[in-house]
Amino acid sequence: MSENVTFWFDVTCPFAWQTSRWIKEVEKVRDITVEWTPMSLAVLNDGRDLPADYLERMKAAWGPARVFAAVKAREPEKVDELYTTLGTILHADGEAGKGDFGAYDEVIAKALAQVGLDAGYAEYANTDEWTEKLKEYHQSALDSVGDEVGTPVVKLGDTAFFGPVITRVPQGEEAGEIFDASVRLAQYPYFFEIKRTRTEGPQTR
Repeated sequence: MSENVTFWFDVTCPFAWQTSRWIKEVEKVRDITVEWTPMSLAVLNDGRDLPADYLERMKAAWGPARVFAAVKAREPEKVDELYTTLGTILHADGEAGKGDFGAYDEVIAKALAQVGLDAGYAEYANTDEWTEKLKEYHQSALDSVGDEVGTPVVKLGDTAFFGPVITRVPQGEEAGEIFDASVRLAQYPYFFEIKRTRTEGPQTR
């Protein structure tokens, strides 16, 4: 029986990217069905007292998230491919971490072209047309997992968690074994969290 997975992501988040690449590895070795859904670090951190440089990055993060909201609503079957394409540009090719509004306009246009999506989607990055829909998708993650989270949020069956947070991507059967363990934890109704101090950042390149 196929395991249902819902994966909420902000494409600019390197931690979400690493976890998503793990799920892509799991697809190769386990029978899973994944629904890719945008959420937003900009929405999550709105109004919080955070360092100035991080707040600048949040201004830039609005653009890609709005585009994903539009694509999710209109062409949901393309979200997976667009995430892989734009995420590769941002994280593997080193274009992530930008600040200021509109900073990702060029790479959004490039990714849309690569996956064959209408170039007009790029126009939504810097308008509010899809902001409310983005907030709806974002809220669906919080409704599943609670408020004290970041990205990604992963729902395994009926249970959602923030994470898993990984810095390197397991490959092949190891990816499957970690997935099996995560599913088993999700099946236990009284399991809530495991955490330890990170000793490295995401190794995206």
